[in-house]
Amino acid sequence: MSPQIKAHIGLLATNLFFAINISAIKYFTGQSLAGPYGLNVVRSGVCVILFWLLFFITSEKKKIGKKDIVRFLLCAFSALAANQMLFMKGVSLTYPIHASLLLLITPILITFIAAWVLKETITPLKLIGLFLGVTGACILIMSGHNATKRNDILLGDLLVIMSTVLYTIYFILVKPLMQKYSTMDVMRWVFTFGFIMILPLGWKEFVQIPWSLYKLDEYFLLFMIVVPGTFLAYIFNAYGIKKLSASTAGTYIYSQPVFAVIISTIFLKESLDFYKIIAGIIIFSGVYLANKTPPKSSLKRGLSKA
Repeated sequence: MSPQIKAHIGLLATNLFFAINISAIKYFTGQSLAGPYGLNVVRSGVCVILFWLLFFITSEKKKIGKKDIVRFLLCAFSALAANQMLFMKGVSLTYPIHASLLLLITPILITFIAAWVLKETITPLKLIGLFLGVTGACILIMSGHNATKRNDILLGDLLVIMSTVLYTIYFILVKPLMQKYSTMDVMRWVFTFGFIMILPLGWKEFVQIPWSLYKLDEYFLLFMIVVPGTFLAYIFNAYGIKKLSASTAGTYIYSQPVFAVIISTIFLKESLDFYKIIAGIIIFSGVYLANKTPPKSSLKRGLSKA
């Protein structure tokens, strides 16, 4: 099997794992088997151990420079301490399908922030894509909520959106580190610093986890969240970007809502309402247009006007 085919399989598996994560997190929090913050302590803590074990068994050893520590800390805050805490809390309150669709806003935000930082031209298609992404998100947030849980679901949707904004900030912050260090080095330190930040916030919920109620099914789901859903997903995603490209890897995010719909409807009995389908189509269209590359002639015309 060629490295390219392995990379495609790895990227597909990554988004399948992320989709499983969303429903698994909802199961644990919905059944009062773990709070979102306590679950994040388990998830991040085990990954830190695994990343450091990988470090000690590999031959390559590289220390981080003192001048990069602040950037690592900012990445840890935006990627784990803030992003993951908000995301897991949001998933615990909203529907898994909502969360997976709202995550599609991330590529749109990355496109516009990258355009702002790199001074690229914002095309009409990108503006339409942004409008469609926001419209689809608004449909999800404002439509079809259970009256008894409306406030919780609304808050959950907003927390997921906030987490996507923070992930976008992380994506911009981490790029210089990725150019200087290996992907594994960056992830190891981001998870290490992030876990230190998360621990005080999630310790109370962590010690309240009712381990005595866990059966084989719960331990298996926890394993899926921690190992395939976080540790392997990060490695597979990095491998896919290395062997293919970041843009190719990014297109696989489209598969995540599809997996999430199948998993949540089968295992969590979540209904696939009409408004979710419409919102999904609108958001998908927005992501496509925001990331569509204009013809070369259009680029030349844009450059000549600049």
